Amino acid sequence: MDRLNAIIDSVNAFAWGPPMLGILGVTGLLLTLGLVFMPWRKVGYGFRLLFDKSGAAGEGEVKPFNALMTALSATVGTGNIAGVATAIALGGPGAIFYMWLIALFGMATKYAEAVCAVTYREVDRNGHHVGGPMYYLRNGVGEFAPELGKWLGLAFAVFGAVAAFGIGNAVQVNSMATALVDSFGVPTWVTGVVVAALVAVVVIGGIQRIGEVAGKLVPAMIVLYIGAALLIIIINITSVPAAIALIFTHAFTPAAAAGGFAGAAVAAAVRFGVARGVFSNESGLGSAAIAHAAAQTNSPVRQGVIAMLGTFIDTIVVCTMTALVILTSGAWTLTGADGGGLTGVVLTSAGFESTVTGGRYIVTVALAVFAFTTILGWSYYGERCWQFLFSENSLMIYRGLWVLAALTFANVKVAFVWNLSDTLNGLMAVPNLIGLLLLAPMVFKVTREYFDKAENR
Repeated sequence: MDRLNAIIDSVNAFAWGPPMLGILGVTGLLLTLGLVFMPWRKVGYGFRLLFDKSGAAGEGEVKPFNALMTALSATVGTGNIAGVATAIALGGPGAIFYMWLIALFGMATKYAEAVCAVTYREVDRNGHHVGGPMYYLRNGVGEFAPELGKWLGLAFAVFGAVAAFGIGNAVQVNSMATALVDSFGVPTWVTGVVVAALVAVVVIGGIQRIGEVAGKLVPAMIVLYIGAALLIIIINITSVPAAIALIFTHAFTPAAAAGGFAGAAVAAAVRFGVARGVFSNESGLGSAAIAHAAAQTNSPVRQGVIAMLGTFIDTIVVCTMTALVILTSGAWTLTGADGGGLTGVVLTSAGFESTVTGGRYIVTVALAVFAFTTILGWSYYGERCWQFLFSENSLMIYRGLWVLAALTFANVKVAFVWNLSDTLNGLMAVPNLIGLLLLAPMVFKVTREYFDKAENR
């Protein structure tokens, strides 16, 4: 087992290391340039489309809004609460600048993923629209390189089906159980039973029920979490300019040690800012495209514009709120019981608690709900990868295993499972990025045609 863990660690160093993060950034940059910065220019248009029912008359299973909420349910989670804190603890305040940067270019990546997903989606035997990287790799790349498309699609489906159990299930339910027992004394087995029961009720209903639940739960929790964060930021409003100055200053100069913070070089700010940003919004991993493939839409471009909002909301909005709470409260310089600085969810909790009494309970509840919605979103991602590998007739087997995993991992933290799933989650980006670069000309073409037509109306 030790030898196997060592092998996985070496692969993980590539999957989440500087080379892969650099490739993710370059891909986002190339797509942004090819789209002539459309994702930045059309953010307002994207929000208008969210509530425009005229484009939701096309084929598909869920409303465009619910497709975005399903994708957000899988991305807004521990990365927004614990991941931001980890980035600051290891990379200093400057890490937030690089989270913003990778998110801005990641918007183009997320847009391209959704355009490809809707363009190359299929209808299965049950009449459901299915799609995502495995389909646009096989059907899109396969148009001019059949063998390459086939093997890239299979690779993504294998990585996704297995990684989902770890990153989308075990990590989430275990984090939730730990937080609830620490804050409220809820036994881990109770969390496991309740979560497994709720997950079973939702996932057995498929994407339509997942979309309906996500469409109500995700916006409510994002608003509540941002509202609580805004309250703390307003209380600490005089510290906001200094906090923003820290972010920009230490993006280009080393952050000196302060209190419990040990200091960080610029390289650390870049590394951890980019890594936590990608982990949080998942741009380039291809997972969100699976949800957007099921959207009721008459245009791949319309759904792509809606999809890119996921990265904007996740990182530019939610992660920024968490970062400002941590920085304006001064929690990032506090010292823990071990004499070192705070990190992860403990640091975020300290930021809320130091300003508002009982603030750590806000973080616990937010973490629990975000983790639950992540389990729902990733259940759909995993089962679509499973369906691609096997058939739709075997989906109940996958759903049963999914519920069992939620029950099991609430009580047991298996480091090997976490390590393996984290590695496979990162490896999902490899076939996906190859496909996006090969299909980029198609994405640029349909985008130009769509907006040229819109401007000539």
